[in-house]
Amino acid sequence: MIKLMYILFSVLLGLICQPGYGQDDSVPIRIAAASDLKFALDSVIIVFQQRYPLKVQPIYGSSGKLFEQILNGAPFDIYLSADIRYPEELSSKGQTSSEVFSYGVGRLVLWSRKIDTKERGMNALADPAIKKIAIANPRHAPYGQRAQEALSHYGLYEKLTQQLVLGENISQTAQFVTSGAADIGIIALSLALSPAMMRYASSYYLIPENSHQPLIQGGVITKYGSGKSTVNLFVDFLKSETSVAILRKYGFTKP
Repeated sequence: MIKLMYILFSVLLGLICQPGYGQDDSVPIRIAAASDLKFALDSVIIVFQQRYPLKVQPIYGSSGKLFEQILNGAPFDIYLSADIRYPEELSSKGQTSSEVFSYGVGRLVLWSRKIDTKERGMNALADPAIKKIAIANPRHAPYGQRAQEALSHYGLYEKLTQQLVLGENISQTAQFVTSGAADIGIIALSLALSPAMMRYASSYYLIPENSHQPLIQGGVITKYGSGKSTVNLFVDFLKSETSVAILRKYGFTKP
């Protein structure tokens, strides 16, 4: 009898001592994330969930549109932008509950299924076979803004304006090129390195960083995510060496 009571006590003690995350551990961690993070962040989440039995719900889109949604009260706990200026502006408006942090620097590449961009570089855009060129919409997508800057740097933007096809975000831009809706595109390196695009065995040209402003990516915990232990746990994991290694695999460098 004493032995049975000891076993029951041990089991009860084990349950009591299991790590808990408070009342919010059953509620999904909602992340508004830039589209260039699609494959990298999905990989981070998989590893995170192997360690912690928590739900994580990423919603991908253009950084500018996600910014507007958060300002209008969208229930996101974490905001990960392709341009750190968006979370900084969110902070200045009193809509955050943490310091703004940078998690990486993105890169632009020229990608095509039709021609070899690696060898020809920006000259590939002058090929007669190129009729449509995909870039993200510069109005609200940081990759589109930097693509426009790069084209202007090489004196090409005005010449190619009529050929541009604008994606709502960088993921849609990549889809335009892979589907054939565009002949070539300026997309994120992180997407070019994804399994979904590498299966096409197409090369890419890494556009020099001096042709545009840097794509410093930034994140922040929103006002909605304030005081949630699970949210803080995920942000800490995102800053860990494990996550940094995953981001590096997809072409993100340290800021």
